[in-house]
Amino acid sequence: MAGPLVRLVLQMVVPLVAVLARALPAAYSQALQNARKAGMSGEEAAKNMMRKTLTKSEALQILNLSEQEATAEAIQKQYERYMAANDISKGGSFYLQSKVYRAKELLDEFQREKRMEEQQEAPKASGKE
Repeated sequence: MAGPLVRLVLQMVVPLVAVLARALPAAYSQALQNARKAGMSGEEAAKNMMRKTLTKSEALQILNLSEQEATAEAIQKQYERYMAANDISKGGSFYLQSKVYRAKELLDEFQREKRMEEQQEAPKASGKE
């Protein structure tokens, strides 16, 4: 009885493994090609595929802002806009809300670092004059 059952399972598993063995390398090479088109080296692309945090450029894209537009007020305005648009109680997406939240969190951190650098440079500039 176990013979036919094992054979049936193997008939389903073997083709599945064969498809995955071809699909995964193809997907990886496609991702590398896309990264090269975006101006990244293969090593950078592989590193980016394995990371779990956003980059500043990704955060700006999520909030639909350019580097020049990324003021504290603009970040907050876009954050509120996209959080409201993706409100779960209105049928929105928790996943998108989490992306928007993480993008704002990252950009807020960049804003804080920028202000701290400016504060540290201000005494140096006034001391030189």
